[in-house]
Amino acid sequence: MKNSRMTSLLAAVALTALLGGLSACGEDTSSTSAADESTASATTSSTQSAVLSIEDPWIKVAEDGMTGAFGKLVNSGDEDIVVTAASSEVASMMELHETTMNADGEMAMSPIEGGFVIPAGGTHVLEPGGDHLMVMGVTRPIAAGESVVITLTLEDGSTLEVTAIGKNFAGANEEYVGDDSSDMGEMSDHS
Repeated sequence: MKNSRMTSLLAAVALTALLGGLSACGEDTSSTSAADESTASATTSSTQSAVLSIEDPWIKVAEDGMTGAFGKLVNSGDEDIVVTAASSEVASMMELHETTMNADGEMAMSPIEGGFVIPAGGTHVLEPGGDHLMVMGVTRPIAAGESVVITLTLEDGSTLEVTAIGKNFAGANEEYVGDDSSDMGEMSDHS
């Protein structure tokens, strides 16, 4: 009888341990699922780069100094997207620029406040003489036909890598205005 009781008691303990273990596994699984859902949610909320593309991206060839990058940004999403920054291994610095009339009645380039807004379902053109990516402190020559990777940073923190093709372009010969060529201030367009 002792053996029978002991066997029953051991069976009950084993069953309790097994059910407790399965229950803990279930808790771990739901905990993991919650973490997975949190990750999926974070990924889902950072989808601006998934609905942004660029048509015909190109960069003006340059030996050194500065140049510009262009193309047509396309937003296939249902919310506005803002490009807040750009970078590339071919530049020590990049800025988002607009071209506007200055106080002297000349066209001048300057950093754009707030970034480039690409409307929901719309486009935003980057072109010589207009909005563009200003590539400053060119770190190596950019040749015609060369592929240059530019990373765009969006307002939600996501990024989009763009491959721009080097092109010869005679217009938009930018020059800095000021005493020092390293001055990153006001620039004028001498196209």
